[in-house]
Order: sequence, then C-alpha cells, then structure tokens
Amino acid sequence: MAIIKHPNQRVAVFVDVQNMYHSAKNLFDSRVNFKAILDTAVAGRHLIRSIAYVVKSGETEEQGFFDALTKASFEIRVKELQVFMGGAKKADWDVGMAVDAIRLAPSLDAAILVTGDGDFVPLVEYLKMNKGLQVEAMAFGRSSSGRLKEAVDDFIDLGESKFLLRIPAKRK
Repeated sequence: MAIIKHPNQRVAVFVDVQNMYHSAKNLFDSRVNFKAILDTAVAGRHLIRSIAYVVKSGETEEQGFFDALTKASFEIRVKELQVFMGGAKKADWDVGMAVDAIRLAPSLDAAILVTGDGDFVPLVEYLKMNKGLQVEAMAFGRSSSGRLKEAVDDFIDLGESKFLLRIPAKRK
C-alpha cells in the first residue's frame, strides 16, 4: 500500500543518533549524512520539528558534530554518557524520543523515526492506533528490527550511498 505524502502534511523527525552512527560505522565504515536523511524524511512536506537525540561522551570532536546537526536544521537533545562501576556504559534515549513523539502527536500528521530499534514498536502502534498518525521509519535495513519494519507505514532503507559519508582513512 502506498502512503500519502503531500505538501500540507505536518511531519516531525526523531533521530536516534547513536543507533544511526554505530550502524553506519559497523555496516559501511561510514558516517551518516544527516542532512540527506532529513531532506528525504520531510519529502516536501511541512516540517514541524526535527530532533536529534545525542549522547555526550567527552570526545573532542563531538561539539563540531553537534554544531553540524544544528546547521542541518536539527534541534539537539543531549544526555551525558553514564559509566558504571566495572566500566559498563549506558546511553539510551528511547524514553525521551517516545515522550517527545507522543507530546507532539496532536500537531502532526506523520511521525518519522530514524532508528532501527525494535523497542519503538509499541510507540509506532500507539501513534497509529491512538493518535491516527502515519508512522514512518528510516534506518539501515540490515541492522533494523523486522518487527519495526512491519509495524510502520513506510520503511526507507538508508543503505544507499546518498545517506553515507565515507570516513577518511587514518594517516599513519
């Protein structure tokens, strides 16, 4: 079934940056072209909000990355990386993304989740059934949850080159 995308449709884009970053790095040894993702997600429709959920780890390059996201028209939500005794690390934005999507739902016709995480299936079902939204997902198909792909109205596989930026080889 084809989904409806028209210029008056109000959309919001919610990006799980860590999920996209690690998927692109592990699958393609590349970085994500977040501007291309946003342009494709919006698809000529009326953008209400675009939010990128990031984790601050203290790396020197991250402020430049955050600035690039802002320049690409994303609002940034930042969470500090938690490091537990024994070295375990945790940085999870799932609840924050879900709350924002539910909070913005009354102002939207479509929600676009940029993640392959199957934990978002209950959110997709809620937005579709209780809020009447069209829900779309964009992620790397090879590392995305099959349940998420089935639950959304449309899934765009980011495995195409326009969504990737090659990581330059490190000089010795």
